[in-house]
Amino acid sequence: MIWKMIARWAVLAIAVPLAAVGAKKLSQAVESRRGPSRATRLLHRSADALQQLTGRKKRRRWWR
Repeated sequence: MIWKMIARWAVLAIAVPLAAVGAKKLSQAVESRRGPSRATRLLHRSADALQQLTGRKKRRRWWR
């Protein structure tokens, strides 16, 4: 039982923030090549939501 709790903590502490960073980088890469789209907006918003889930504050941009 304790191992399941440790595994769950590891997923929340390590994998979710890495997924958020990866989604944000992917959306920026696609946006730089093809311009803004609904898909890149969705990736960016989901990355922000994942970061808020793990306790990080959403970064505010001055141009959006």
